[in-house]
Amino acid sequence: MNYLPLFADLKQKPVLVVGGGDVAARKIELLRRAGARVRIAARELCDELARLVESDEVTWLAEAFTETQLERVFLVIAATDDAALNARVFDAATQRYLLVNVVDDQPKCSFIFPSIVDRSPLVVAISSGGTAPVLARLLREKLEALLPARLGQMAEIAGQWRDKVKQRFGKMSERRRFWETAFNGQFASQVAAGDEYGAKRTLDASLDHPQRGQGEIILVGAGPGDSGLLTLRGLQVMQQADVVLYDHLVSEEILELARRDADKICVGKRAGAHSVAQEETNQLLVSLAAKGKRVVRLKGGDPFIFGRGGEELQAAAAAGIPFQVVPGVTAAAGATAYAGIPLTHRDYAQSVLFITGHCRTDGAGIDWPSLARARQTLAIYMGTVKAAEISRELIAHGRGADTPVAVIGRGTRQDQQVLTGSLANLEQLALSAPTPALLVIGEVVNLHAQLAWFQHSAQSATRESAVVNLA
Repeated sequence: MNYLPLFADLKQKPVLVVGGGDVAARKIELLRRAGARVRIAARELCDELARLVESDEVTWLAEAFTETQLERVFLVIAATDDAALNARVFDAATQRYLLVNVVDDQPKCSFIFPSIVDRSPLVVAISSGGTAPVLARLLREKLEALLPARLGQMAEIAGQWRDKVKQRFGKMSERRRFWETAFNGQFASQVAAGDEYGAKRTLDASLDHPQRGQGEIILVGAGPGDSGLLTLRGLQVMQQADVVLYDHLVSEEILELARRDADKICVGKRAGAHSVAQEETNQLLVSLAAKGKRVVRLKGGDPFIFGRGGEELQAAAAAGIPFQVVPGVTAAAGATAYAGIPLTHRDYAQSVLFITGHCRTDGAGIDWPSLARARQTLAIYMGTVKAAEISRELIAHGRGADTPVAVIGRGTRQDQQVLTGSLANLEQLALSAPTPALLVIGEVVNLHAQLAWFQHSAQSATRESAVVNLA
């Protein structure tokens, strides 16, 4: 270990910064966030530092560095483009046994600035000892994605309850188990959802009944397929799940992001294959949560858009099970974006309708005249089976047979295919497309040839065309 990690209390402590440029300003921002009283020695100041001096938030000591400025300071930072001056600052500070950092000159640093994940009062610092700062920054970015934004609030509440927990539990092992349960249970979920009052009530209830663990259901939208479209919140709760119930539409790469030791149960529905009845899924969710488990219900796309998420949460509410919702990128938004087809465009479509193709067999209740209006985009989920009927009815009610259409198969995935043509041959396109597939009807489809981007990267990787056109 080349450096001993330390967390320094800089509140109201004087720190000398030699240099007044943008680099110095970045260091000063961190120092000010830690409460330091910053003094600057610099020939001139950048605009940001000049504003801070004008508002008396930092002190501009002098235009030149002198060794007397090192008296009664806690830390020293040299951030100039003058190597000789930086060396002089380092030597003078070292002689006085002061910690000093010369920016971007690791041998002249008795302390270094780590990459920081700030969830105050919880702070994570990452350092490569000055050998690979870019690598440390990349690791920080990954941790930023994994650590919930309200983690600091959770730590603050826990700090307020420490004495209560000590009074209630005499043994350290009991206190540890209490906090492990809290940080992985309903208390953590309530803090993440912004329910501070409910979180505090949960802690109090846990003190009164420490053995009574309550489960919860978290409905998560997995997006249309590409794991990069999973939300940060979705990733965070998947990492904490005891059980994951997922649909067939959820890609393998997203399932891989769930906690390794979580139970994974497929409850998906697929046309022409054995399906789990919705009522069975509802009951399974409730029974698992009733056993004290954190249950993540993972759905393709967004759970509230043709995903029956509302029905599942109604069952949870009726059973008194706590729940929350993590929205996802719905297929119409994700697949069309990856296909280069804007859902709206002021030259082609002023509105977009999301429609399910799983309609009644007699077509009753469908307002075909409204659907057939021009200058609007239709995004049809699960419509491949009834593509012939959709085409026939739209044409019969006034939509032109030559209206551009696209069938996007396995949208956002590496094997995505975009088949384009006209409304008259929608059935043929639908039969040729891999599933799951989204139907897009409207003039905006014409923009695909100009704006398509994702299939080009897939083409270069597979050396096969992912675009088929049936005119």
